[in-house]
Amino acid sequence: MSKEKTLRVAVLLSGSGRTLENFLRQIDAGLLPAQIVAVASNRDDVRGIDIAAKAGLAHASFRRADFESRVARDRAMFAWLGEFQPDLFCLAGYLALLDLAGSGGRPVLNIHPALLPKYGGKGFYGDHVHRAVLESGDSTSGATVHLVDVAYDRGPILAQTEVAVEAGDDVRRLADRVFAAECELYPRVLRQIAEGTLRLGA
Repeated sequence: MSKEKTLRVAVLLSGSGRTLENFLRQIDAGLLPAQIVAVASNRDDVRGIDIAAKAGLAHASFRRADFESRVARDRAMFAWLGEFQPDLFCLAGYLALLDLAGSGGRPVLNIHPALLPKYGGKGFYGDHVHRAVLESGDSTSGATVHLVDVAYDRGPILAQTEVAVEAGDDVRRLADRVFAAECELYPRVLRQIAEGTLRLGA
């Protein structure tokens, strides 16, 4: 524990900001040795940006329509976030493929609402994932934290947690339990990185 550091985390989001909220609650409670240094979104009309603003966090939106290409947008977004000198980037409901060239070699983490490699890839996000799990008849779902690479949900897995599929589950019930698991798993991975018990790459 003596090696524990306070992680400087930059958050990327596209929607409600529930994961950002969870990070902030965990930090405020002294359970997560991290500081959210900046928040970026690929949309400008989402609750996640409102949460960042109310928390007094640096925040900005980078809409695809304002740039000549997705790559140009991603590099501008990473350049802005990089000004805050984050140790790593956390995707928190960020629903777009990222060009990682602008990340400066810093780790980019994501959380996915299923046990990858099952139910991952393009189109598998949010309720689409939970509906696919239920339609498959699987008895178990869960959440996965992984490193981001050039394809959706394909990067190296860092941690997973299982969630039982219960009799009578619908998409909403399963989604709620999986999100509760995400709220424990993502901060746990960040704590392990801060403590030095989980190392990302060389």
